[in-house]
Amino acid sequence: MDVKRVKDYLYWLYYQYQLVTCSYVLEPWEQSMFHTITVTVLAMVVYTAYVFVPIHVRLALEFFSQIFGPQPESAV
Repeated sequence: MDVKRVKDYLYWLYYQYQLVTCSYVLEPWEQSMFHTITVTVLAMVVYTAYVFVPIHVRLALEFFSQIFGPQPESAV
């Protein structure tokens, strides 16, 4: 892909974001506040998922392995 197509695609994605969130009707200072809050919340969600999801998956695997017991060597 050339640079112009990538640039146009990014502009299109940003336009879609503005349409979905209706942020195009806000004043510039309201848009900056809205985008700041949105990015902050998104960053917190990503960080929380990065920190806590692996721990919960490990605990769930340990829980289910205790319920179903270890697999016999012949099954592996």
